[in-house]
Amino acid sequence: MTDTMGKGRLFAAALLAGLAAGPALAQDTTVRVGVNAVVSDVVMNIAEAKGYFKEQGLKVEFVNFDSGPKMVAPLASGQIEVGAGASSVGLFNAAARDLGIKIVADKGSSMPDYSYMPLLVRKDLVESGNVKSIKDLKDLTIAEAGRGGSPAPAVDELLRREGLTYDSVKHVFNMGYPQQVSALANKAIDAAFTTEPSATQAVERGYAVRFANGYPRQQIAVLLYGGDFIKKSPEAARKFMVAYLKGARFFNDAVEGGRLAGPTADEVVAILGTTTGIKDETLFRKMFMPGIDPNGRINVKSLQDDMEFYQRHNFLENPVDLAKLIDTSFAEAAVKELGEYVPKK
Repeated sequence: MTDTMGKGRLFAAALLAGLAAGPALAQDTTVRVGVNAVVSDVVMNIAEAKGYFKEQGLKVEFVNFDSGPKMVAPLASGQIEVGAGASSVGLFNAAARDLGIKIVADKGSSMPDYSYMPLLVRKDLVESGNVKSIKDLKDLTIAEAGRGGSPAPAVDELLRREGLTYDSVKHVFNMGYPQQVSALANKAIDAAFTTEPSATQAVERGYAVRFANGYPRQQIAVLLYGGDFIKKSPEAARKFMVAYLKGARFFNDAVEGGRLAGPTADEVVAILGTTTGIKDETLFRKMFMPGIDPNGRINVKSLQDDMEFYQRHNFLENPVDLAKLIDTSFAEAAVKELGEYVPKK
């Protein structure tokens, strides 16, 4: 999987005139969206498959990146309009440089009882008794998709609970999630904070075990708007959010007990099978799903806690005023149009 736009896999939605409330958008209003090919992209996939983008008069092109931090520069330069990736030090540093990027909605959070981004430890290390607790991770190698991504504060939180620090382990950065599965298999790494579907694939293939979750309610992934998109195309940005939240609500109706077992689960499984190329439906039903707020609300405290971690470890160039980084107006406008989410029974 590449991290360049030219080599990214594009998914285009068919285009009709805008059907939502407000002035109709001109035809061929294209929105380029950076994605990670991870399970929290499912809301985007649903919005396209169900025609929610089309209803809003939008043509969406999905562009693959192998980590959220790598979307920051294309967002800042206007090469993509929307980013769907993890919160990261790159994002906070961009905010400090006033590049115009804004966090506009939740895209994925860990839940109190489960997480779609668990800590995986090699199965042979656990079965041999070499790793029995978090303390045993000392001096072992943990992979992260990008330096200063959302797994970093989660690793730190787990280690600090046991009297260790982030620097008590060895870190391998810039290893994409599918590559982490291979690295666990060939014993190139000892552990990884890996998101779905890679996490379940590693477990099902016998390479690793789910060893721990991160911390509850961590704001792992966020929806980002580029500054040009907000300033030059505010109506398209509003309509995109309407479609996004409709997808988020359909997704929430599919989730029960952290897995795809709700009323709309069968359709979501089918959509995932089409968009990921993975035809094993049982895999999707075994995965733990991300928590995605159906009203787009963001856990600001989690972002603040993670930012303080980046500051402590000198990842962050300058302090950031989160109030200047977060823009809730698009989600609020979409909720006003759609109404508050009511779960499907």
